[in-house]
Amino acid sequence: MIFVPEIISLSLSNLYVCNTVILRPASKLYYQRRSTSAPVPAVMQNGPKKHFDGKRKKAKVDKNNKSSGHDEVLLCDINQLLKRNETEQDNDSEPLSLPEKFTEIDVKIVELSSTGDGLALAENGKYVYVVPFTVPGDTVRVKLVKHFEPLSYSLTDFVKVIEPGPQRNDALIGCKYFGECSGCQLQMMSYDDQLAHKRRIVEKAYANFSGLIPELVPTIGETFASPMQFGYRTKLTPHFAHGGAGKGSKDGEEPQVPPIGFTYKNRRLDMDIEDCPLGTDIVRRGLTSERKRVAENIRSYKRGATLLMRESTARIPKDAAPTSEGETPTVGGIAATPNADTGDVIRIERENYIEEKRCVTDNNATSFEYVDDYIFSNKAGAFFQNNNSILSGFTEYIRSQAIPAGNDQDAKPIKYLLDAYSGSGLFTITLSPLFKSSLGVDIGGDSIVSARENARANNLPNTGFAAADAATLFKDVPYPSDQTLLVIDPPRKGCSEDFLRQMLDFKPRRVVYVSCNVHTQARDVAVMVQGDEKQNVRYEIESVRGFDFFPQTGHVEGVAILNRTTFPQTETV
Repeated sequence: MIFVPEIISLSLSNLYVCNTVILRPASKLYYQRRSTSAPVPAVMQNGPKKHFDGKRKKAKVDKNNKSSGHDEVLLCDINQLLKRNETEQDNDSEPLSLPEKFTEIDVKIVELSSTGDGLALAENGKYVYVVPFTVPGDTVRVKLVKHFEPLSYSLTDFVKVIEPGPQRNDALIGCKYFGECSGCQLQMMSYDDQLAHKRRIVEKAYANFSGLIPELVPTIGETFASPMQFGYRTKLTPHFAHGGAGKGSKDGEEPQVPPIGFTYKNRRLDMDIEDCPLGTDIVRRGLTSERKRVAENIRSYKRGATLLMRESTARIPKDAAPTSEGETPTVGGIAATPNADTGDVIRIERENYIEEKRCVTDNNATSFEYVDDYIFSNKAGAFFQNNNSILSGFTEYIRSQAIPAGNDQDAKPIKYLLDAYSGSGLFTITLSPLFKSSLGVDIGGDSIVSARENARANNLPNTGFAAADAATLFKDVPYPSDQTLLVIDPPRKGCSEDFLRQMLDFKPRRVVYVSCNVHTQARDVAVMVQGDEKQNVRYEIESVRGFDFFPQTGHVEGVAILNRTTFPQTETV
């Protein structure tokens, strides 16, 4: 039986404990709670009181809160800042009189949170203002938009810079919507500073959400940079709130075209976005075409909609015969979906082929993507990494870490790959040359269909895929655990407790944990490190490193490498 302490067993949406610690006497690992913080209620029913004396008040928990973890991560950073500031403040300082909502005040940013928001201390040092689009050292004017007084912070809107901090360079901003759109947070920072900040995000995730003592976590590696910092997104999904039956459509009036784009920061309102410089060239063209199409056909929309712009790439050999009129084009032997794109085409001449890029707008159409010489086909609306420019270096890094040093000298070398949450096969396929046999498993039937097509298109007979719930995949694994590498790439919520229990029962020799949420990754890795004493299995962390899939944003992906080990023998007296 696995002992799973409270900090581990709770999902991140209910995880409000940060900065716990593991004590490790003899052969056991114990968790000891050090400090707690209350959760963020989904809705604060009562307005803020006018005076705040710095004392914490218990907030009501909304059991239906489906937070993805943003609020918990932000609150942890706020509490850490207030705790560090306690020793510097006089306990008898004057109570804080909170300004009314929508009041403008000037504040100085003291640090950048893991969510990409600036944090400023109130005058009494016992309350925090959360300010988007800022960097440490900025003095800025803000507008108060929402008080969370029991939790010691308020949300604000950025108004303007009064005095810039040393990390701010507004000449770097590449989008006219920056400062209002919720998509980006860091455009005013140099790319080196962005990478350093994201390394710190990973460090704080393991310090505050794993519960592991520092000795059990190796030094976090430098953040792996994206080759492209703008123009890298191969997928955009703008939206609009109402159709032709909405505003301005009464009694024959010409219907008003709603804003088409992304949400404003701190507001549930859509912002009209004509162009997004994070998108690739063909995706940006597709955005222009789709905006025009929606405007021309707004009467046909009874309600709002989410649009899709997905880059699809074909490589056409220079000596290939042209496609006959009326013939459906193929990519990698797979038929493309006719009439599924905007009609925009960008052609790029390479040494041995011509690359054609199109923007697919049908969620069920097939899109194509290359990672080095591997081709991947997917339903355009399905998940696939959105930054193609980093995928070559990213998959090469995973390959370099998949097999431990000296594996060929081992009596039982690793030669099997088990890829949980495999999707359409990114890791199963790009790692397959290293292994005698590879198996990818995913709960999504459509993903498995795509994965099998991709294995055939890349001529990989040693690679198979099965549709199954990742939580039960270990029941029928055909590989010996001593010779198996497990790759995990779960959704943002991380691995389930049941999955981790089964993983510890299976005991894979080595684990590569890829995550789009380093906070849930840290939580799950702690379960592996604690292990299962009854099974005499636990894991040691070899390395942890961040990858910058989304430059200009506060998001960072994490890769953790772990090796199986056993519990130390207890000395007998």
